Amino acid sequence: MQATPKYFIIDFDSTFTKVEAFDVLADISLNGNPEKESIKKQIAEITNRGMDGSLALRDSIEQRIKLLAPEKKHLNQLAHHLKELVSESFKRNKDFFSNNADRIYIISNGFREFIAPVVTEYGVKDENILANEFCFDDRGKIVGFDDSNPLASNNGKAAQLKKLNLNGDVYVIGDGYTDYEIKHAGLANKFYAFTENVERQKVLANADHIAPSLDEFLYLNKLNTNISYPKNRINVLLLEGVHPVALELMKAEGFTVESFAAGLEEEELCEKIKNVSVLGIRSKTQVTAKVLENANRLMAIGAFCIGTNQIDLSEATKKGIAVFNAPFSNTRSVVELAIAEMILLMRNIPDKSNKMHQGKWDKSAKGSFEVRGKKLGIIGYGNIGAQLSVLAENLGMKVFYFDAEERLALGNATKCKTLKELLTAVDVVTLHVDGRERNANMIGPNEFNLMKKGVIFLNLSRGHVVDVKALRENILTGKVAGCAVDVFPYEPISNDEEFVSELRGLPNCILTPHIGGSTLEAQENIGSFVPGKLMDYINTGSTSNSVNFPNLTLPVLENAHRLIHVHNNVPGILAKINQILATHGINIVGQYLKTNEQIGYVITDINKEYNKEVIKELRAIPHTIKFRVLY
Repeated sequence: MQATPKYFIIDFDSTFTKVEAFDVLADISLNGNPEKESIKKQIAEITNRGMDGSLALRDSIEQRIKLLAPEKKHLNQLAHHLKELVSESFKRNKDFFSNNADRIYIISNGFREFIAPVVTEYGVKDENILANEFCFDDRGKIVGFDDSNPLASNNGKAAQLKKLNLNGDVYVIGDGYTDYEIKHAGLANKFYAFTENVERQKVLANADHIAPSLDEFLYLNKLNTNISYPKNRINVLLLEGVHPVALELMKAEGFTVESFAAGLEEEELCEKIKNVSVLGIRSKTQVTAKVLENANRLMAIGAFCIGTNQIDLSEATKKGIAVFNAPFSNTRSVVELAIAEMILLMRNIPDKSNKMHQGKWDKSAKGSFEVRGKKLGIIGYGNIGAQLSVLAENLGMKVFYFDAEERLALGNATKCKTLKELLTAVDVVTLHVDGRERNANMIGPNEFNLMKKGVIFLNLSRGHVVDVKALRENILTGKVAGCAVDVFPYEPISNDEEFVSELRGLPNCILTPHIGGSTLEAQENIGSFVPGKLMDYINTGSTSNSVNFPNLTLPVLENAHRLIHVHNNVPGILAKINQILATHGINIVGQYLKTNEQIGYVITDINKEYNKEVIKELRAIPHTIKFRVLY
């Protein structure tokens, strides 16, 4: 029995494109007009009234053309702009248009002159574009439009579709009341209100379904698509004021994104995370085992910072949740702060500045030194420590470093075999270690005793690596001549909470609210880097730069299904996967495996024809943690 053909009627303005074309045309045709902003507001109001049905369509078109006074030359510019403003979910699903070109119609109350150049690039046939057409005078000015075209009148879309006499199921996708009128006239099976770009309440109230993206429409109708699940159903939660660029990138990808300026306490996060697929945090939010126990849908966590000790990585790994961070994006910012604080402390600037604010003029060179020629001790020679080493050496400092791992010296830096060797030799001590448990209180009373009298001490790494009480005592005795601390064992969850510390009010002491990486440049870099890793993981399965998953960089998937299998690292899982596939006669076109101590990560690309029972069997393999299919 032959399947009933399906026809797809798609609106143009604010559906195929993100914008109303007349709004963009206003920027072009009114360029230089002193009344431009006022006219644009009028045009937007007229557009909305026409779209929600409160203004006759013909009147809407006539009024906007009169206000715009456009010319033929403006239309080429308009088409060029509109090509850059195609809706993101339409861009993602270009195959849908090429695969269904015979059955896709663009029916719009807009104008062919700017619609055709845009939609034909997606494979839409020219004869399937039904729209209004402008009328021009001899000088190329637009003087009106073909008012005999049904699309210039109310219910024009329904009238135009009726003429087509399509024999099959008809689905309408649009954002306006004129799109709903097609269904209302009995000419379509279903009307999908498209809300990726704009929401009109009157339209939503009359829709059969709300489609936040084209992904959702394709998913609901079991049509060929590049994804296994609509991205608008993937909920992203971003906390602690993650940079807006991250929001923009993830929204552009089609995810549903919610963001908060502050972090959330454990109980709040336990409740909030229940329907979240991707969590983005900075350094304050504690992702505990209890939080992860409530995270039934969580696929990935993005730490928009360097450290990940605020995340229970072991528990995340057990649950098959990939964690990504930004190990390089804010290193320069932290290094610059360390350099600045060293110089300020060596010159005793904090105390001198405070006295000036109290009206005291204390001009003296006592206790004030250059950094040139001084010995700098860097504890932790990773990305930050190594870059600090280079810059400090350029300031004329002699650099010593200690790291638990083998690290190659940069420039003329001297590697110390032990922490004791470093602490007894240097004038300035700066910490740049990670937050692992073994580093807790690595600098305590014994370590301060080893330091020179008058040492300058900096901690821009993690709060728990220093015994704060011991630091306070050594500042008060003068053993530590100055200190700068950016991180604390407990840090306020938001800017509204009081900061409490034993270090408040101490002499020559710089306290900063965990802002080592908080520069606009660093936050923007992080805001771009972390979403890229999260989206690669969701879209392709790539785990490059994951801190807890085996790292795999995968090729883009073409003409195959990608099966992602996360399991406990026990022998025989790969054999079981391949046995199931072989039993069902499924051809493997590519396979990738990597393991770490806890888990195994298998990516299998297979040909498109397969029995759905296969998925059940793969999920049922003993020791499976997570399984998903990518299209």
